[in-house]
Amino acid sequence: MAEGKEKKGFFKRLVSGLTKTRDNIVSGFDSIFSGFSHIDDDFYEELEEILVMGDIGIRATEEIIENLKQKVKEPADCRELLINSIKEQMYVGDTAYRFEEEKSVVLVIGVNGVGKTTTIGKLAGKLKNQGKKVILGAADT
Repeated sequence: MAEGKEKKGFFKRLVSGLTKTRDNIVSGFDSIFSGFSHIDDDFYEELEEILVMGDIGIRATEEIIENLKQKVKEPADCRELLINSIKEQMYVGDTAYRFEEEKSVVLVIGVNGVGKTTTIGKLAGKLKNQGKKVILGAADT
């Protein structure tokens, strides 16, 4: 480790990554809304690229674009609808944390070194301290 450099913890890396993603999406939105005076196929292609590169996901991006195509006529109308459409795609509902109340399987996936095992251990410990039965299974390659 280089002198003077602090090793970032999992949550600091996560916040840093999410901040980068948010900044990329926001700057992309700013450029698309200032760069287009009317909505056409190029507008939607550019918007799709911004959403995919911003880690929104292919299926969610396709649904967002289809929703906008049905409702939007001018770029000025698009911004608010886009924001609301993204919020709808990300809404997980009231069942998001039902696993704490009933028998559940929690699948955790991600690339190597991001803290999955540590997080799973902490989650298992928390649930065990609440008097719940916990079984862990690994499926590494």
